[in-house]
Amino acid sequence: MAMNKKALQGAIALAGVSAFALTACTGPSGGGGSSAAASGPIAYGTTDKVTALDPAGSYDNGSFMVMNQIYSFLLNSKPGSADPVPDLAESASFTAPTEYTVKLKSGLKWANGHTLDSKDVKFSFDRQTKINDPVGPSSLLANIESVATPDATTVVFKLKQANDQTFAQILTSPAAPIVDDEVFPADKVLDDDSIVKAKAYYGQYTIETYKKNELVSFKANPDYTGLLGKPANDAATIKYYADPTNLKLDIQQGNLDVANRSLSATDVDDLRKDSKVKVNVGPGGEIRYMTFNYDTMPFGAKTADANPAKALAVRQAIANLVDRQAISDQVYKGTYLPLFSNVPSGFDGANTSFKDAYGDGGKPSLDKAKKVLSDAGVTGPVALNLQYNADHYGKSSGDEYALIKDQLEKSGLFTVNLQSTEWVTYSKAARADAYPIFDFGWFPDFSDADNYLSPFFINGGHLGNHYNNPAVTDLIHEQLTTADKSQRESLIKEAQNALAKDISTLPLLQGTQVAISGSTVKGVDSTLDPSFKFRLGTVSK
Repeated sequence: MAMNKKALQGAIALAGVSAFALTACTGPSGGGGSSAAASGPIAYGTTDKVTALDPAGSYDNGSFMVMNQIYSFLLNSKPGSADPVPDLAESASFTAPTEYTVKLKSGLKWANGHTLDSKDVKFSFDRQTKINDPVGPSSLLANIESVATPDATTVVFKLKQANDQTFAQILTSPAAPIVDDEVFPADKVLDDDSIVKAKAYYGQYTIETYKKNELVSFKANPDYTGLLGKPANDAATIKYYADPTNLKLDIQQGNLDVANRSLSATDVDDLRKDSKVKVNVGPGGEIRYMTFNYDTMPFGAKTADANPAKALAVRQAIANLVDRQAISDQVYKGTYLPLFSNVPSGFDGANTSFKDAYGDGGKPSLDKAKKVLSDAGVTGPVALNLQYNADHYGKSSGDEYALIKDQLEKSGLFTVNLQSTEWVTYSKAARADAYPIFDFGWFPDFSDADNYLSPFFINGGHLGNHYNNPAVTDLIHEQLTTADKSQRESLIKEAQNALAKDISTLPLLQGTQVAISGSTVKGVDSTLDPSFKFRLGTVSK
């Protein structure tokens, strides 16, 4: 339903208290679709970009958005829920502490007519690990030792560590779309056009036409019988925008049915007053943070004046100076709230480790920043090269990092060279040591605190920033396999406290899910759920 300004502000504030306080309405019991006649085509617009349609070659929201329309998973979740339930699977469970067994449905076929069976499943996970693409999600599969296929409908995952509390969720994640072993190569990423041409997918939709980062046209897959059911529309398109101003205009003028990711906070505030559209808000798990490259940041391991103590002091000084509340108020108008730990508020085990360790009770402290630099022997303003991205995270990123630059330079302790790069280049360059300090955001893979720990901080994680603390790694591994809820939460808090001491990343903000839809469009609220997967199949008009 449409929300007035007061209601929306209350919803956003509530999302800062609990990531799951705003759970969306559930979809039809049969899945994401509708038993009634499907509506006509749905037009969706975004400023997100696709890195790759191959699940082994991307780890970003824009790519995963398309994947969720065309691929299936062993386990998935119904709209309105984050609970993993069988999708391609008929059943799935632990059959031993280090053994997870999945029984597939029989008679499955890809859109191209190829048989979909256990060989495809083993192939999909094995190639993720083998390719290990630097911008891919293979880090999520670190606990898999091997995958066996006793027969065509049985898959057995052998795990390195017993009782993995997140494994079912991982099977719903960006690392887990199942791909056709007769089409995809085992040792390299397959290009988008080849995937589309081969119709190598099994999901609610097939792709009819594809112009990368311009327009994707989908058609409902008549042979899909998975968890999500038949879509509520017979076709859909995704249109990609370079300028969020044009995205806003098209949703206002009725040229789009849904606009999602990323309109500025000012645009969203303006759209609340427009009777022709609805502002839909879902539970928040998205975070924004600053990343430090341990090799190339000031005093980093591969700089001419390498000094670990001085590098830490630089990170600590920045942590003492950043004013999150000012960024939330001035740039995002409360649509993002201050984040004081690596695990956002609302997830089991979240704490406020950075608020406790730095600044003055959530406010900046110049005195503390001066002291940590002085104690480490750092003199004179430190020159920082700070990189951010505006087209992937929205144009407000420019205002966000301009404000951070201002906060740091006003201290007299830093000079900041602020630069921006387009996402397609940025996402790879950031992980290739091109940027000493850089902006990143995170849209969770599944609803568990570990998704903010394991992908980031084990052997450098997906960030590739050369951070590696064995004690932190041990804590993350231990919480992952601890079944006792209170004990696991204690370990998660301990890991956050250790991360706050090291500052591999500096948490900044936590946001909600916001999508704008036409006033007669239905089903958008159904897909803004704690699974953080947008499904076109729920939308109709």
